[in-house]
Amino acid sequence: MTDVLHFALKRFASALLVMFAISVLVFLIFFATPGVDPAARIAGRNADPATLAQVRHSFGLDRPMPVRYLLMMRHLLVDRDLESFVNRGSRVIPQIVQATPVTLSLVVGAAVIWMVAGILMGTAAATLRGRAADPLIMLVGVVGVSLPAYWLGEVVNLVTQKQLHGSLFSWVPPPGYVGLAHPGQWALHMLFPWLTLALLYAGIYARLLRGEVVTALGEDYVRTARAKGLSERRILIRHALRCSLIPIVSLFGLDFGALVGGAALLTEVVFGLPGIGKLTYDALQNLDLPVIMGTVLYAAFFVVLANALVDILYARLDPRARHA
Repeated sequence: MTDVLHFALKRFASALLVMFAISVLVFLIFFATPGVDPAARIAGRNADPATLAQVRHSFGLDRPMPVRYLLMMRHLLVDRDLESFVNRGSRVIPQIVQATPVTLSLVVGAAVIWMVAGILMGTAAATLRGRAADPLIMLVGVVGVSLPAYWLGEVVNLVTQKQLHGSLFSWVPPPGYVGLAHPGQWALHMLFPWLTLALLYAGIYARLLRGEVVTALGEDYVRTARAKGLSERRILIRHALRCSLIPIVSLFGLDFGALVGGAALLTEVVFGLPGIGKLTYDALQNLDLPVIMGTVLYAAFFVVLANALVDILYARLDPRARHA
């Protein structure tokens, strides 16, 4: 346990260094790229030189680059009073805090669905390999992976909100988000976004798990278990499936971190969910640099954290990873 704790501390320390490097890189891209003048964006196209100089002084854009970086990070992470360049008076951190529960609601619900579906489909396909059901299950997974999220969301909205809304889907509320204060309405509003996002990932997990389970069923420890007289069901669940879930957990950590960080943008946009992806999309449309920087750092945090947690889990499961 001491080795795992030591490895975890080192991994989190390296994660902090990565976050620092990402923050510097993002700052340089947005505020130090030649030809990029945030002051011109803030002041407007027809601003005179005096107005530009005043804007640069007000936002600290006339200070040396290291000072500008420290001021920006202080306003963003410490004072939390960094304001949008487009919507003056609107602070970046409160916008991110407000959008985070929406994205978490979408990703957590979808993750539960795609993990359950992926494990069931992958295990069933591996168990039934060589039979007609095996390629049929994999075909369903490939179809799900091949459907673009935006197109699938638009089709879902077309069917549930227009074509069949008056008959089969009259219970489906209009696109949007309702908070957890109203659990029933929250679940109804999130149901089809969950299914849309989950469909894109369930097939990937099913295909990966099928290959892992098929490989595990041919290993020596499985043959030994059969020789001891264990039932096929117990061998599948206690031995083959248990070992096969390790790469699934790794992939899940990375996918979950990326989606919470804003990779579910298209699903949020098409279903009108005001999450992190939608906030990033709107900021990109307006070139709102503070909001973009805030959401990028937010996304990087979850991706780096997910990587760290996956590495620590591997170290817990496989002692060899602690010394890699």
